[in-house]
Amino acid sequence: MNIILFTHPNFLSSQSMPRYANMLLQGMRERKHVVEVWSPKPRFYRLPMKTSLKKWLGYIDQYLVFPLEVRLKLKKIPENILFVFADQALGPWVPLVNKRPHVVHCHDFLALKSALGTIPENPAGFTGKLYQNYIRNGFSKGKNFISISKKTQEDLHKLHKGSINSSVVCYNGLNRTFKILDTKASRINLGNHLHLDLSAGYVLHVGGNQYYKNRKGVLEIYEAFRTNTNHRAPLLLIGSKPSKELISCYKKSKYQEDIHFITNLSDEYINAAYSGATCLLFPSLDEGFGWPIAEAMASGCVVITTNSTPMTEVIGNADFFLIPRRPFDDSLSYDWATTASNQISKVLNLSEIERIECINSGLESIKRFDTIHFIDAIEKQYLSILEKI
Repeated sequence: MNIILFTHPNFLSSQSMPRYANMLLQGMRERKHVVEVWSPKPRFYRLPMKTSLKKWLGYIDQYLVFPLEVRLKLKKIPENILFVFADQALGPWVPLVNKRPHVVHCHDFLALKSALGTIPENPAGFTGKLYQNYIRNGFSKGKNFISISKKTQEDLHKLHKGSINSSVVCYNGLNRTFKILDTKASRINLGNHLHLDLSAGYVLHVGGNQYYKNRKGVLEIYEAFRTNTNHRAPLLLIGSKPSKELISCYKKSKYQEDIHFITNLSDEYINAAYSGATCLLFPSLDEGFGWPIAEAMASGCVVITTNSTPMTEVIGNADFFLIPRRPFDDSLSYDWATTASNQISKVLNLSEIERIECINSGLESIKRFDTIHFIDAIEKQYLSILEKI
């Protein structure tokens, strides 16, 4: 099989998308398929201009220069090539090859739904609405799709403007190796690295500052947990540098000295962070998949997460669900946080047998996210599309 893989340009700051694209690239090459990557080069983006203009220069590279290059290349490409788009956000390029064998990978439609006004807590500006409509018009020219969750697939079918020939769900494979590490050793290892005493355990959150990650909600839950119990477990928030809103919430907390924002943590410590944690607190409002949930379960960490899709898809059976917190319901935040904090107490009060049962349940659930199984399912769908030529 010969594949041309469209990916985001490497001058963008995204981390998850390059990892996903690399999984596709390496997985197909390991199966002896020929894969060529097509991606915009930073011709205008690299010009010495103000940072505020960089985004627009990047758009020139992506949506003016790159399509011209693709059209020239296509003149020499035979018909039996499969064109693969690593993300539906690459939609503007889909019309270039939609008459040829192609497939579009779909992750989440949160930005588009925000632009359409269906997510009030994250309103889009005028240019954002135009951009998302541009992307939507593009991927709607596509006919074959692979979604990372049933939730994403449902959103695709609602938002696609045309007809769809094939649509399947292929759950993500873990794109890094995670395993259960010794709890005590993990806490010592991570604690020494961060210069913190983590020997008694800690509450963990992993995620960025996107509104749907609900990091503000994490702080609210922790505040309620500390206020209503005698436990003094610290809170570690691993991910992006905190936003101004998050810093403001942090400064109001009575427990500042036990709240730690950790950025740029290397991969070698991420597994230890999960394995040493008392629990992963993941009160996300929405996701395309929910990587940290799967990573935590693979590391033997009990997960507390929101009782809505796709979180419930990823975690399977669990006893520690939260009702969603909508950011515009600030008047209800105290009651929500207090109720949610009870789940941390439940985890802390688990017997050793109960905790092992939770861990084993998580390990059983993540079998669905085996990387080999993921690549096998992707390969099967790719071949199915080519067979229809």
